[in-house]
Amino acid sequence: MSKELLRMKTNNKKANGNGLSSSAWEMRPGGMLVQKRNSDSNQSSITVPIIRLKVKYGSSYHEVKISSQAPFGELKKMLAGPTGLHTEDQKIFYKEKERDSRGFLDVAGLKDGSKLVLIEDEISKEKRYLESRRNAKMENASKEITAIRLEIDKLAKQVANVEMDIYGGKKVTETLLLSLIELLMTQLIKLDGTTADGDLKLQRRMQVKRVTKYIETLDMLKTRNSALGNHNANVPMHHKNRIFTGQMPKSIYYQQEQRKMGNFADQRNPGPVVVTTKWETF
Repeated sequence: MSKELLRMKTNNKKANGNGLSSSAWEMRPGGMLVQKRNSDSNQSSITVPIIRLKVKYGSSYHEVKISSQAPFGELKKMLAGPTGLHTEDQKIFYKEKERDSRGFLDVAGLKDGSKLVLIEDEISKEKRYLESRRNAKMENASKEITAIRLEIDKLAKQVANVEMDIYGGKKVTETLLLSLIELLMTQLIKLDGTTADGDLKLQRRMQVKRVTKYIETLDMLKTRNSALGNHNANVPMHHKNRIFTGQMPKSIYYQQEQRKMGNFADQRNPGPVVVTTKWETF
C-alpha cells in the first residue's frame, strides 16, 4: 500500500511538472493514474437509443421507430400519415392513461417494443371542422365585400359626374338618376346578405354608409334636376336673357324709345297748320 501511495505522489509531481494540476487526474480501479475525461466529450459520445413502438389503431397495428427521448407530439406527427388522423384529433394511451403531447417517451417509461393505443378524438375533430367552416365563410365574406366595394367605387364616379352636370345647369334624363339609385340599392341588398364578424363587419358597415350617402345625394339631385327643367320651360325667352345676361333685348329697347319720341312730338305740335286764301269780312 505504501508503494502505491509513493507511486501516486511521484505521478502527481510529474503531472505538476507538466503544468497539470492534481485535480485533472483520476485513479482507475487497477491503480493506474490517468487524466480525467472531459464531461462534454462524454455527453457527445452518448447516443440516444432508437426504440420500436407498436401502436394499435382500430383493428390495425402500426410499428414506429422513434427516439426514446422524443415527445409524444413527435409520435403523433409520425402516426398522422399512416392513420390519416390529424395530430389534434389523436389520443394516445399507454398503460390505460392518456399521454400529453408535451410529455416524453422515456419519462413515461416507454421502451423498445412497448405497445400503445391510438383513438380518434371526436370532440377535437368537431371543433376543428367548425373552425375550418368558419374560416371558409370569413374568406368568402371578404371576397364578397371586396367585389361590392369595387362596384360602389364605379357607381360613385358616375354620381359625381351627374352632380357636376346638374349643378352646372345641365339637365340630365331622369332615367339615368333612377338607374343609378337602383344599382346602389342592389349593392345595399348584397351587403345586407353578407355575414361578417370582426374587421369584416366594420368594412361592411362602412360600405353601407357610403351607399346610403350616394342614394341621398341622387334623391336631392333628382329634385334639383326637375326644378331646373320646369324653370326653363315656363320663363319667356326675353326673361331668360335677363336672367343670364342682365340686359334688355335690343328690339324691346328700340320700341320703348320710339314710343317716347312720339309722345314728345305730340306735346310740341298739338295740331297741323292750315293755310287758306279766304279772308273773313267784318
